[in-house]
Amino acid sequence: MSAKDKTLPQPHPYMANTAPASYRELLRVAEVKEIDEVFEQIPNDHLFKGKWKVPRGIKSEAELSKHLTSILRKNISAEDYRSFLGAGCWNHYVPAICDEMVTRTEFSTPVWGTPSSDHGRNQVWFEFCSQLGELVGMEFVGLPLYSYGTAAGHALRMAARINGRKKILIPASLDPERAKVIRTYAGFKELDGFLEVVEVKFDKKTGRLDLADLKSKLNKEICAVYFENPNYLGALESEAAEISKLAHSVGAEVVVGVDPISLGVIAPASQYGANIIVGTTQPLGVHMNAGGGVGGFIATRDEEKYAKEYPTLQVSLTGTTVPGEMAFGLTLFHQSSYGSRENGKDWTGNSVYLWAVANATYMSLMGPEGFVDVGNSILSRARYAAERINKIKGVKVLWRDGFFKEFVVNFDKTGKSVKKINKKLLKHEIFGGKDISDEFPGLGESALYCVTEVHSLEDIDALVDALREVTA
Repeated sequence: MSAKDKTLPQPHPYMANTAPASYRELLRVAEVKEIDEVFEQIPNDHLFKGKWKVPRGIKSEAELSKHLTSILRKNISAEDYRSFLGAGCWNHYVPAICDEMVTRTEFSTPVWGTPSSDHGRNQVWFEFCSQLGELVGMEFVGLPLYSYGTAAGHALRMAARINGRKKILIPASLDPERAKVIRTYAGFKELDGFLEVVEVKFDKKTGRLDLADLKSKLNKEICAVYFENPNYLGALESEAAEISKLAHSVGAEVVVGVDPISLGVIAPASQYGANIIVGTTQPLGVHMNAGGGVGGFIATRDEEKYAKEYPTLQVSLTGTTVPGEMAFGLTLFHQSSYGSRENGKDWTGNSVYLWAVANATYMSLMGPEGFVDVGNSILSRARYAAERINKIKGVKVLWRDGFFKEFVVNFDKTGKSVKKINKKLLKHEIFGGKDISDEFPGLGESALYCVTEVHSLEDIDALVDALREVTA
């Protein structure tokens, strides 16, 4: 290294652009002499004035591996402790074949290629759309989106483009995080395409949407009514058909969010008036993870007015020049941000195409009867857990009837906060339900508990025993 290069940052072994030659080239391309010129628009009082306490760079791969492993070992996962957390990312069983399929190089390496190189990938995507469409009772399914929230946000904007209205209704019982995503998609008053978001109350006696409040807020300005079934608090909207009927009476679109794992035992939203169905695909063969997309979908009837408003791609099956031969191809490319950038229907951003491979694998493995079996298993185990928990002194399950997978447990009469209870449960190697006392203060000291097919009766009994002890 020359004397001149000694003034430059020392190269980092895992960051190629920190080498002196690369660093100089970056400065040249940026047309600056010093890196500080790149950030000159940042006010001086916003700049960090202290000394960076950055640990030394680890050059040995063996030493680096040991260091990272020691950090990762501090984590406690749902495989280590019994977990009753859900609230949007659920602990479902992932068959080994799902992991095998997503790690195959044929699927994990190609993103875009030629029609011939992508033939297998396109077939899997076609199977994903076809199976999911059958599951939700719709004919037209786009390729997956980043998450449940992004799917809901896009669907509501689709509805606004269809009928030209600018106001949407969402339930007050919605997952606060998902509600924030929807509000982000709704935009701001100062920008074009702004949608006004209005909340509809939920009935604290049932956990379901308050129909009286819904009726009072419905008018010809509403472009869409959005609700979920089951909802964030686990309750099943038993009056879903009536909600759809009321929305349609004012010309609004009905957008329904669903948990696909429930559809073996719960009627699909297409049977009670949904125009657009959205949801998560995480329960369909995707592990829980601590970052990144877990998958969302949009499904509608195969009608032009809906198809032309999708922001996503769609895989179609078509003929070739050879009689009797079939091939797969991507459609709607021109109306997505992939094909039209800022002129697309909406900016789709990142997606989770690899998870579609896991989803297609899971659905093909389960089949219709498999969804019935897993749905009944979840219903019976969650019901058993709720009944046992409700018998603990001072503990109350708020809505004991009409829920799927998740239910709300109130601890007001124990005199203890959910935070303290969950902290004590950790000593029993149990992750308690999600603390929703801040999200829904009107429900008091309450937690959202989740029970799925992975929870054995032994797991549930262990939870009940631990709860009885920590709330005494």
